[in-house]
Amino acid sequence: MKWLTKVHDLSEMDQLAKSLSGYLKPGFVLGLGGDLGSGKTTFTQFLAKHMGIRETVNSPTFTLLKIYRNGLPLYHMDVYRLESIGYDYELDDFIYGNGVAVIEWYPYIGQMLPQEMLTLNIRAIDEKAREITMEGSGAYARIVEDLADRYSH
Repeated sequence: MKWLTKVHDLSEMDQLAKSLSGYLKPGFVLGLGGDLGSGKTTFTQFLAKHMGIRETVNSPTFTLLKIYRNGLPLYHMDVYRLESIGYDYELDDFIYGNGVAVIEWYPYIGQMLPQEMLTLNIRAIDEKAREITMEGSGAYARIVEDLADRYSH
């Protein structure tokens, strides 16, 4: 299932993250795609906030992985630097772990990812507005359907 929506500002992106946070459970995998500066880390910050995480969430570009804990762990990955390196890093424990895996630049490690997952591809329209394509496979398709129904009314 695929759904295309538009958020006009940060408060609408925050609302989308809040809505999505209601579906989070151990083993949840979310891939975030989009150009540099499109809002991948910002979306992750909003999602973390709605998970009750009080720490400052920032991009793990140079560390590849940051772990945040407050009940359900958040495994925040930025795999941008792995595009040409390959799969030398052992991220499986986190992608297939007991927390929520949020993976920025997820296509770069496509072969490591589960067949069933949720993806958000974010495209900047202007300084504030973003176009978001959400796609879910397997059980994640239902989440996309639910959110599409909720936001189309």
